Amino acid sequence: MEKREIISIIAMSLLFIFIIYQYYDYNQKTNLLNVNIISLNDYIKDMQNEINSQNLLFEKQISTIKEEQTKNREDLINLVQATQTANQQQLQSLKQDLESDIKKIKVESADFSAIVQDVLQSVVSIVTDQGQGSGAFIRTSGYIVTNEHVIRDAKSAGILTYDGEWHKVKLIGSNQNYDIAVLKIEEEYPHLQLADSDNIKVGEKVIALGNPSGLDFTVTEGIVSAVNREINNKIYIQTDVPISPGNSGGPLVNKEGKIIGINNFKISGQGFEGLGFAIPSNIVNDAVNNIIS
Repeated sequence: MEKREIISIIAMSLLFIFIIYQYYDYNQKTNLLNVNIISLNDYIKDMQNEINSQNLLFEKQISTIKEEQTKNREDLINLVQATQTANQQQLQSLKQDLESDIKKIKVESADFSAIVQDVLQSVVSIVTDQGQGSGAFIRTSGYIVTNEHVIRDAKSAGILTYDGEWHKVKLIGSNQNYDIAVLKIEEEYPHLQLADSDNIKVGEKVIALGNPSGLDFTVTEGIVSAVNREINNKIYIQTDVPISPGNSGGPLVNKEGKIIGINNFKISGQGFEGLGFAIPSNIVNDAVNNIIS
């Protein structure tokens, strides 16, 4: 073999080796690149997952903040409404207290004139074939309370109301022991409320309303002289209010316009002045309830 051929074979071998090396190197680099690309893709995915996770966390935090803000706004609205309601109730209570105080001041300064006109509309004159007396509407539907002795043994009776009208009257019942009777007319008139006679105080100003002539509606003023006065085993309110014939059965009224007693009798004579006695309203209430029921 010639030298030239040997050199040519060596050159071809070297070229083949070089090509094989380059191909191997290319494959190595390509594999490395693929590995890097895979790693990069994995990293990108991890980053995307992290971003998504952060977004979800951020959205959850925003949602929580919105819910808290909504709740806080609702709580604030409720608080404002509750405060407004409480303020309105306090203002209403203060207004009522103020009106009550003003009414009391008017009564004290005007000598009962602030309530007399209203109270008189609930007072009646009772005329029977045996005599005369007074009474007061104490319930709706025309119920009237008076003394039992006013209508005792009466065969006929009628009442005169403050508006000047005469009415036929029906006896519902009576309690001779308490000296209380209940009458009724068909028409309805304003009625008076019964106060709690346990709260009466000595020295308290009161007025007695009635019809001493059987026709005239009159008012006399005085004070409570004693409470729980026992006479003949019965309890009375003692007053210095002048009680004339015909006042029996009429109401004894306090400054609130409520009945604290029903005028019953007086003690007169030498050495006795201003001794009037009324049946306490609590006793009247019990007797009336028993009679009506």
